[in-house]
Amino acid sequence: MIAVDSSTLIAYIQGQAGVDVQLLDHCIGNNEIVLPAIVLTEIMCDPQLPAKHAVLIPTLPTLEILNGYWLRAAETRAKVLVRKLRARLADALIAQSCIDHDVALITRDNDFRHFAKHCGLKLA
Repeated sequence: MIAVDSSTLIAYIQGQAGVDVQLLDHCIGNNEIVLPAIVLTEIMCDPQLPAKHAVLIPTLPTLEILNGYWLRAAETRAKVLVRKLRARLADALIAQSCIDHDVALITRDNDFRHFAKHCGLKLA
């Protein structure tokens, strides 16, 4: 399984090109994709989400939020913030979900590199 971030999922929905979008398309076709819960929320709240994607997205499996997740997410974010690096809350939640389940993340958001370097997030 491999997780996807909102940035890549939005690019996919909008028909944009990129290595990340190609990988996502491949993973969807092979039933290998999984969503961090926050990504599901970010995508589904978009009032302009095309109908075909509004049907597809909720059918994708989501990563379960494990016991202690919120504290681990706070610790993960703190590891990045203490270095004076950018660590948005949503990104920290996505990163922690992937770390908890030991799955790589497909993303085009460069801010995740901080979570990879300092917290053990695997990037696809």
